[in-house]
Amino acid sequence: NSAVCYCLGVTAVDPARSTLLFERFISAERNEPPDIDIDFEHQRREEVIQYVYRKYGRHRAALTGVVISYRPRSALRDMGRALGIDLDRIEAVAKSQHWFDGKTIQADRLRENGFDPDSPLCKLWAELTTTLIGFPRHLSQHPGGFVIARDDLSQLVPVENAAMADRSVIQWDKDDLDTLGLLKVDILALGMLSAIRRALDMVGAKRGTPLPMYAVPAEDAATYAMLCRGDSVGTFQVESRAQMSMLPRLQPRRFYDLVIEVAIVRPGPIQGGMVHPYLRRRNGEEPVEYPSAEVRQALERTLGVPIFQEQVMQLAILAADFTPGEADQLRRAMAAWKRKGGLGPFHERLVGRMCEKGYTRDYAERIFQQIQGFGEYGFPESHAASFALLVYVSAWLKRHHPDAYLAALLNSQPMGFYAPAQLVRDAREHGVQVLPVCVHASEVGSVLQPLMPPVQDLLLKPALPRAWPPADQGAHLQTAPAPAPAPADAEPALAPLPPRYPVPPDLQPVRLGLNRVGGLAQEAAQRIVAARAAGGLFINAEDLARRAQLDAHALALLAQAGALRSLAGHRHQAAWAVAGIDTRATPLLRATRTHEAPAALAAPSTAHTVLADYRATGLSLVQHPLALLRTQLAAFQVQPAAVLRGYPSGRLARASGIVTHRQRPGTAKGVVFVTLEDDTGTINVIVWPAVADAQRRPLLASRLLTVFGVWQCEGEVRHLIARQLVDHTALLQGLATHSRNFR
Repeated sequence: NSAVCYCLGVTAVDPARSTLLFERFISAERNEPPDIDIDFEHQRREEVIQYVYRKYGRHRAALTGVVISYRPRSALRDMGRALGIDLDRIEAVAKSQHWFDGKTIQADRLRENGFDPDSPLCKLWAELTTTLIGFPRHLSQHPGGFVIARDDLSQLVPVENAAMADRSVIQWDKDDLDTLGLLKVDILALGMLSAIRRALDMVGAKRGTPLPMYAVPAEDAATYAMLCRGDSVGTFQVESRAQMSMLPRLQPRRFYDLVIEVAIVRPGPIQGGMVHPYLRRRNGEEPVEYPSAEVRQALERTLGVPIFQEQVMQLAILAADFTPGEADQLRRAMAAWKRKGGLGPFHERLVGRMCEKGYTRDYAERIFQQIQGFGEYGFPESHAASFALLVYVSAWLKRHHPDAYLAALLNSQPMGFYAPAQLVRDAREHGVQVLPVCVHASEVGSVLQPLMPPVQDLLLKPALPRAWPPADQGAHLQTAPAPAPAPADAEPALAPLPPRYPVPPDLQPVRLGLNRVGGLAQEAAQRIVAARAAGGLFINAEDLARRAQLDAHALALLAQAGALRSLAGHRHQAAWAVAGIDTRATPLLRATRTHEAPAALAAPSTAHTVLADYRATGLSLVQHPLALLRTQLAAFQVQPAAVLRGYPSGRLARASGIVTHRQRPGTAKGVVFVTLEDDTGTINVIVWPAVADAQRRPLLASRLLTVFGVWQCEGEVRHLIARQLVDHTALLQGLATHSRNFR
């Protein structure tokens, strides 16, 4: 992120706001071009890739190849198929195998899925699977690593056509290219860039003036206050459980605090024992001391604790008289020492030179141990500064424009740490009103939409434009030619959700887009919007089908999603209305058809509506599933998240919730972190290794989990220490939920 890139508008990161080490990128000893990485909006990746092909030609540019090796799950699947084992049973075993189980297939995994681990077939399966792990499986392509040649690229490396049209890929792995010194430009995709750009566009439209990223107000106190309480769902980089726990402890109040926040919650600083010393020094619990002026120069900005790669290089240059090139070699060895053992030659050089300059051997050895702790995970300050800017901008949008930010996040899926259902819930807690999918009001994507008069009012006032989008306020159009008032048995009204956080002014409702309807083709959604814009509101479901050229499948999807409520009433009536539509009927046949009164079908229950919502759109605005299960869960004496928030530390507690996340960081020594969601909020659960091993099946397989344990809280950090886990998935009655597991 150089000053040149900043001036050209390639990046919005101001280099004057951070301390970057020039030798991290260029040095005399390095004798090679610097690494070039640039991030683009993830939904425009193909546009950028094709631009490179057009500019340089397919004969001069190709994507880097990546050799995919067998991992335990893929080896299990391929070996199981080769041995003729039933595919469903193979899949069950493969899904029970996780990265933390290692490279061996444990007998318990086979036994719990109905296999006899002592049978000859199972022994052979396990043995061959273990043997196959690590072998090359197939050649894939790098997500955006380009090699661009001066002349014909095939004279340097073998090139082949990729499976995707208009793409070429090199037949060598990216590491081979590094070894040969071929220049590679990484054109990478970042989902948050898509979301931020869309959100800034919406905010600019709301304000009447464009809002580029560099114009977002800096050092906003309200934004930092939000982050300090760990309110960071949907933001960039600081939305994980570990980051949410760190934010209240670190208390970021300025931009550089975010740079440190991004870098410190990573395996390198954690394994190097740098996190707690930094926090103690930041909180004034431990004195900050520097053995020399050189150490102060390198480490003062992080209170004497090395957190960034550049600091390690700078420390080697200042305190051990390394040349810039030697310092860069140290950085590279630091990144690969676990694979190649490359740090050995640097031990005596670093420690010996520091001792010669007057540092104690204990201090020099401690510095070297911290360097080893970085391992493969040392984070460069340049990257942290870039990420911190996106953290700040995303947090500023969430704090001041949660309506635009929610719409942008929904339109940028799939991305991020949270599913749309959790993003919508969090936005509603911040005061955002969310409106359901409606063929009379929804665009293709989610949009900000001021509240409008009901549909029937629009139809009774012909002076208003018929294409004006109506709001869903209980009014409906029937399948008969003439409009009728809303049926008395309409679907349940949207349940109000009182905001838990400060509500910014001038919020606009977010109308869910037609793209939230699962299975509906984008072309069909575009035709609905175009037909409505050209001819005004649809008279009935048949009018919609004819003008938008929808087939029976698309109509059924819209009915199941509740998107036809303004045309045909609740789901049951809408399904009945579209079932008899023949879009192939000629105008003559339509003119001779007799109109029947709409069928008087009973409205679906709230439970049925919630189930149908999750099936069709992945979320429900009517009610949270746990609210419908309170009677059944009362027998287990569980408490809602809102009640648990007020519990004192050390109290016995019980909670139930839909599992949204499971995490098991490599630095957590076997601890599993689970996030549960109920109708009042989220509960963070900590499962110690002994409990995780003893109750593995409910921990890993349940979608609705009940936890008995002990409540612990320290300031804003609250969690439930699990002692007993109960799988209550059966209570969901097939509700479609998804959790993010071990990513």
